[in-house]
Amino acid sequence: MPKLMIVEDNPENLDMLSRRLAKRGFALCHAVTGEAALDLAPRERPDLILMDIGLGAGIDGLETTRRLKALPELAAVPVIALTAHALAADREESLAAGCADYDTKPVDLPRLLAKIEAQLRGVAG
Repeated sequence: MPKLMIVEDNPENLDMLSRRLAKRGFALCHAVTGEAALDLAPRERPDLILMDIGLGAGIDGLETTRRLKALPELAAVPVIALTAHALAADREESLAAGCADYDTKPVDLPRLLAKIEAQLRGVAG
């Protein structure tokens, strides 16, 4: 069973996403700040990370992704950016930070699941 780490500071978004992904059989761990994600990810070794780009406190999701990707044990773990911003520049910035794919909020679960499955199979986004 693949393990996903959700990095999300909005309690409602975290709850909704956690419940829906758990129902589909994913093991989950979560962090509500970038700093917590940097602490948790090396210990949990997730297969994929869902990263809120607009984290409100501390470092944002882009910087968190850069730092996670700099860790040798996590460099190959795909990160999917989640953001309410849908501009092409936001997508490009996310990919430049090391995200493997990008999706917008509110989450369209079938679309996000397809992206998760593609990344877990090693298919580029």
